[in-house]
Amino acid sequence: MDWHEKDQVLAGRNPVLEALRAGRRLKKVIIAEQARGPQVKVLESLAREQGVPVEYWARRDLDRYATTPKHQGVIALAEPLATVTTEELLARARGENPLLCLLDGVEDPHNLGSIIRTAEVAGAHGVILPERRAAGLNATVLKASAGAANYLPVAMVKNTVRGIEELKAKGCWVIGADRDGEDLWATTFDLTLPLCLVLGSEGKGLSRLAKEKCDLLLSIPMWGRVSSLNVSVAAGILLYEVLRYRRKRPEG
Repeated sequence: MDWHEKDQVLAGRNPVLEALRAGRRLKKVIIAEQARGPQVKVLESLAREQGVPVEYWARRDLDRYATTPKHQGVIALAEPLATVTTEELLARARGENPLLCLLDGVEDPHNLGSIIRTAEVAGAHGVILPERRAAGLNATVLKASAGAANYLPVAMVKNTVRGIEELKAKGCWVIGADRDGEDLWATTFDLTLPLCLVLGSEGKGLSRLAKEKCDLLLSIPMWGRVSSLNVSVAAGILLYEVLRYRRKRPEG
């Protein structure tokens, strides 16, 4: 198999299908010899339309390369997901006020994938990761994102503080999620402005320097005995509160 250590092995019918639909560059699609069904036919058709080689292997051989035993008889060899710059994320807004997520210390690939999925569905323009203390864009992230990582661009910055400073310089307001912040439901801040939401890790939350650099800190109301939310859940609540606000009060 023509495999490079930086390449990603996508396993499962849906991950491979979403990669093809998104036009992601695949080196080859490998299908188990006995695999059948409508999805397999669509996979074969899309791959050939895009000039992606399709190979048929015995399942035992395919099992050796799959990242999970639940590959459903389909894997693909893909080039790594490319990252972009913050400038490219802002340009993607195309006349809308940007809505971005910057993740400070989110190292769990399942959480990162879930956040990318929610951000894409909510209409955000991208996710930003620091070079260190962040989950990479691997196959686990792609699967957890339900394919959204193929569509929503991700930018890399040197570190969280540098990313915040870059965004501010480009006209973005930066809002951090923190339990000691202003009540999300009581804030009078105009959420139609160009925004970047900053979320920290589950264990430590936002770093001290990140908090200091944010324009505003917001807290999500909680009444139970548990004092924190999963970071991907918190991201969903914040994103959809911004979306609700923007639909209620359009820009301008």
